[in-house]
Amino acid sequence: MDNLEVAKNPNTPVETLKVLATDQIFYVRWGVAENPNTPVEIIKVLATDKNATVRWGVAHNPNTPVEILKVLATDKNVGVRCGVAINPNTPVETLKVLATDENVGVRCGVAINPNTPVETLKVLATDENDYVRLGVAHNPNTPVEIHKLVDAYQFMLKLEDTSQTGTGTPQSPL
Repeated sequence: MDNLEVAKNPNTPVETLKVLATDQIFYVRWGVAENPNTPVEIIKVLATDKNATVRWGVAHNPNTPVEILKVLATDKNVGVRCGVAINPNTPVETLKVLATDENVGVRCGVAINPNTPVETLKVLATDENDYVRLGVAHNPNTPVEIHKLVDAYQFMLKLEDTSQTGTGTPQSPL
């Protein structure tokens, strides 16, 4: 068994995880960062790792404390912010901020996060990006009225597109 497999294994003893958290190879540290049984003190150290993949592992870990998720939500790396956006423990206020991120992937993460508040889903339902709107449509907590908003927005875009290209009557997205 290689070090990555040991780092990711939920049965790996804490003492071993502590040692692997300092491994020179970033993907071993990433494995520790993603491990749901990694203690908070190690998660805190890995949250400041120079390698973005390791920080992404922390952001993606369902046991990462809220305080760390709030800090990682401002990370310069898009992948790290995406990890925070999809993490079920990310606080609502942080999700609201991430919903305005310039990166589509981050907004998609917020759109699919089951803890995203309805008012934020409503805003994302009219996002310029199809994938963000699709994320809203697939969010299990999206109310019917927002589904209708997504459908209406899709129809409006098709209507605008056909009026600009002169290709005829748009097809209903329903």
